[in-house]
Amino acid sequence: MRDDAPSERIAGGVRESHRHDSAHKHVSGEAVYIDDLAAPAGLLHAYPGLSERAHARIVSMDLSTVRAAPGVVMVLTAEDIPGVNDISPTGLHDEPVFADGVVQFHGQVVFAVIGESRAQARRAARLAEVEYEDLPAVLDIAAARSKAELVTEPLTLTRGDAAAAIEAAPHRIEGRMEIGGQEHFYLESQIAMAIPGEDDEVLVHVSSQHPSEIQHMVSHVMGVPSNAVTVEVRRMGGAFGGKETQGNLFAAIAALAAKKTGRAVKFRPDRDDDMAITGKRHDFEADYRAGFDDDGRVTGAEFTFAARCGFSADLSGPVTDRALFHADNAYYYDAARMTSLPLKTNTCSNTAFRGFGGPQGMVAGERVMEEIAYALGKDPLEVRKANFYGGPGRDVTPYHQTVEDCVVGEVVEQLEAKCDYWGRRQTIREFNAGSRHIRRGLALTPVKFGISFTATQFNQAGALVHIYTDGTIHLNHGGTEMGQGLFTKVAQVVAEEFQVDIDKVRISATTTGKVPNTSATAASAGSDMNGMAAQAASRTIKDRLIEFAAEHWQAPRDQITFLPNRVRIGSEEVPFADLVKAAYNARISLSSTGFYKTPKIHWDRATGRGRPFYYFGYGAAASEVTVDLLTGEYRVDRVDILHDVGRSLNPAIDIGQIEGGFVQGMGWLTTEELWWDDAGRLRTHAPSTYKIPACGDRPKIFNVELLAGATNREETIYRSKAVGEPPLMLAISVLHALSDAVASVADHKICPRLDPPATPERVLKAIDALTRANQGEAA
Repeated sequence: MRDDAPSERIAGGVRESHRHDSAHKHVSGEAVYIDDLAAPAGLLHAYPGLSERAHARIVSMDLSTVRAAPGVVMVLTAEDIPGVNDISPTGLHDEPVFADGVVQFHGQVVFAVIGESRAQARRAARLAEVEYEDLPAVLDIAAARSKAELVTEPLTLTRGDAAAAIEAAPHRIEGRMEIGGQEHFYLESQIAMAIPGEDDEVLVHVSSQHPSEIQHMVSHVMGVPSNAVTVEVRRMGGAFGGKETQGNLFAAIAALAAKKTGRAVKFRPDRDDDMAITGKRHDFEADYRAGFDDDGRVTGAEFTFAARCGFSADLSGPVTDRALFHADNAYYYDAARMTSLPLKTNTCSNTAFRGFGGPQGMVAGERVMEEIAYALGKDPLEVRKANFYGGPGRDVTPYHQTVEDCVVGEVVEQLEAKCDYWGRRQTIREFNAGSRHIRRGLALTPVKFGISFTATQFNQAGALVHIYTDGTIHLNHGGTEMGQGLFTKVAQVVAEEFQVDIDKVRISATTTGKVPNTSATAASAGSDMNGMAAQAASRTIKDRLIEFAAEHWQAPRDQITFLPNRVRIGSEEVPFADLVKAAYNARISLSSTGFYKTPKIHWDRATGRGRPFYYFGYGAAASEVTVDLLTGEYRVDRVDILHDVGRSLNPAIDIGQIEGGFVQGMGWLTTEELWWDDAGRLRTHAPSTYKIPACGDRPKIFNVELLAGATNREETIYRSKAVGEPPLMLAISVLHALSDAVASVADHKICPRLDPPATPERVLKAIDALTRANQGEAA
């Protein structure tokens, strides 16, 4: 509750655990997604024709059989694009809508069939006769490092002389870590439905985190101005970064077909084709080298992050940048040098995914802590705590931002006690000593995650608020709802500002026709930015109402107070709706836009210096696992989480985000394995071959708490903190708990170097390797 909040409360104000606005619709099936919208008369369906080579020249393409197939209305290729055949989000012009002359990955869209039904279009797309001339294909990081072709400029961060510090250190470690990618596996696939309008106009319903980018891409492809394209997003069935740029293709093809046919067109791919076409979380090879003292404190660290980026840049530049930003996690390095290698490969173009490169950087940083612990014979938690950011002299990051809000020590100390870390550590050691085939492991890892877009221009948001004469409120803003509860939180802000119950606030679909030039709902900044923009709009109207009330009732402004669903004006209390009606009759504007830009941030990529983050989010997780040494199979027995969300806008939604983010991160680090064959075909392209966590995989005991008494020292919306991305990295504790269990076979003398995803096969291989190494050492 706010310090200055009245004892009487409105229903659904800030700090209240109000339900997600669509929760009841989600569970009942009543929530309307794009595929549920009533089909416009004459609706057509698009389906893509995909490349069957990873890298090849198109010698010939015969589409006559496709065009003659039942139900086919039109077939589109690169030749049919009136504008620019490009949907690259960074303006590098390296990502065509349709491959033109050369295909660059297996599954690239070459043409699109427009049919009377989806089934007819899908069948017809299989009938094309395409002759290819194969070209050399680069499919993995090793081959890409050899060729050394980059999709965008790399970044190097430097503070101090890391090489000299490492050489002068009393102890050193070095190694290479393979970090797997991850499929987004949103429940609602990519989808767009375009409805042609008058002249050059088109309305596009699309499942996208970035409506304004969809607007720009459609306008470029169509060769029309942005004001001809309206993009609307009511809700998405999950996104996780996979709908920040990847929806561009589907929206552009649907819009192109709609304008050419004069009929509405829907484009929804099968799950298999969606997974083949769209980008994933980047997989990395992380090379690391570190020097440290007898206490385990890092004196110098070097990292090189080589990423499989795919055939085009997409967002690989900022993703690999953020891997560097988070390779320190919560740890101060006396000297550091970090370099990215965004490598070009003939695979789908990898993209944003919850954490945006930060998780990969953090996993590498935690590997360094683990290796130091094994080298010194210490518990990894001791080493982690020894390296935490601190006061002056230990508070500057490798990108030269001063960490001013560090509470990681407090968070870890509290969790350490709450979960009885040291008592359980002893119990587990005793259990393992007496168990031949079953071993248990425990790990406690922290998270420090920077909040803001590193591209400074995206740190802005707009909102639009109307109050109608019956006292009800219409809210629109640039953020998008993908299940994370953003719409609910922003509605709570508006309800709090006017002191009305939240059922008086109508949440409306995000549309470029109401709030222009929006940023993507990403970087965990949705509530921060859109909440502040909505607050600004609300306060503008509120100030008008106060000024009107002071004049109309002849009362001083300081005697006008908004109370739950009413306003006290002097000694009189007036229902909110009555005040609004009176203001309307006096011709007072009851509508306002609001705008917000994140303060204090700046970033100079050329020098690797600045303040890219407004603040940091902190958390810690302790995970306990049980591993079968004979099979490598395991279960997660218990997880304890303590997370800092500042002064939570909605504790129930925040805890839900923490739980969901943790499980998704656990999937990435354990069971979710992407695999391409030697021809460049993605073989893990469906639930049958790609294993996301199921209900039975959740921790048997799952304790989640918000840090009590927390606040945000920066002026965010009601002093809350972001919660979208940071919790995913709490799952690093599961990887290290598995490593701890594996290490028990060699009495914790050898670091297992267990790389993610730690599938049962990889765990078993690590067990075998340590067993052999331990036997050799004993001999």
